[in-house]
Amino acid sequence: MSVSVVLPGAPALGPLLARGALLSPFKRPRPDAEFPRDRLVLPGLRIDLSRLAAYERVCGFATGDDALPLTYPHVLGFPLAMRLMSDRGFPLPLLGLVHTSIEITRRRATAATGEYELAVHVGGLEPHRRGTEASVITEMRAEGDVVWESRSTYLARHQTQSRMPARAADEPEPLPAVAEWQLGGDIGRRYGVASGDRNPIHLHPLTARLFGFPRAIAHGMWTVARCLAAHGAPERARLEAEFRAPVLLPGSVTYAANGGRFELRGSEGRVHVSGRVTPLTG
Repeated sequence: MSVSVVLPGAPALGPLLARGALLSPFKRPRPDAEFPRDRLVLPGLRIDLSRLAAYERVCGFATGDDALPLTYPHVLGFPLAMRLMSDRGFPLPLLGLVHTSIEITRRRATAATGEYELAVHVGGLEPHRRGTEASVITEMRAEGDVVWESRSTYLARHQTQSRMPARAADEPEPLPAVAEWQLGGDIGRRYGVASGDRNPIHLHPLTARLFGFPRAIAHGMWTVARCLAAHGAPERARLEAEFRAPVLLPGSVTYAANGGRFELRGSEGRVHVSGRVTPLTG
């Protein structure tokens, strides 16, 4: 049974990351496990404009515009999502959890100077050929109406008896290259300051190596936000994006786009993130 829990303010991410890390070795993920049913609600939310400006700068959005970037409410809701995913009752270990996709729907303009209510809950667990995947739903309301919502999926990799087939090889033709971007080694630290997501895999080569990466990797949400800053999105829009491979920092990537589609590729042609922006009609 779902229960709405109203929070007095956004929880601090540092203690949540620490709690999630400590509890991770004791988690036993499986798709039929129980999970927290609470719906966390943060009312009366006002945007910190200086933090928003830092986010816009590191992601490449124009600063000073009163409209929130399409991806920014995810940053606002992330502390609530982390509180749920670091909870003792959440069955997937926070350490090693991989953000695999995000779908965002913006139903109308979201002003930086507006007042909002945020609500986050776990949508459910699903079997995946590589483990168990959880969905996390975030909604942002203004004057009682849902103006923005998202669905993120997070994968915990573990041994499974599932015989689910790999995704069919239906890759579309590569998109035409638009720009080459040289990414500095400090991108993860700068985005971490702006977003609050200071996962050690993004901050420094030494801490990234502890988790099996040769160098620090860019935040998945930075890669899609950076693409959207170049691509643009209408006032009423739907975004669908998949995070397919980590972007090592520092590094060089190719931004490619055509019509509503975009992707970020490595120098060897490997696709790191792919997405599509679709205008809402009706």
